[in-house]
Amino acid sequence: MTRSPYFQMARSAALPAVAILIIGYFASSALLGQNGVFALGGYKAELARKTEMLRRAEAYRDTLRHRAQLLDPAHVDSDYGDELVRKTTGQVRPDEVIIPRN
Repeated sequence: MTRSPYFQMARSAALPAVAILIIGYFASSALLGQNGVFALGGYKAELARKTEMLRRAEAYRDTLRHRAQLLDPAHVDSDYGDELVRKTTGQVRPDEVIIPRN
């Protein structure tokens, strides 16, 4: 019994068809996937946002470092120490103005 020519043609084309499907799957993942080429714009925007957050955190850290240096036990800035103590304990007179340091 001979097989039909359609069955033989389908059988010989099965392996290349599967290979093309696998290549197509990986190509679509490379373009459209979570880490694909089209996701690159989102990564750039996230990088810019995180860079801005880092800049603000470093500025805040520098401010805290400066305040810590002003309160160093070896040489305390008397004006800053007095300001902190009076502000914390509520000993500011109504006619006084405290100018906060940024």
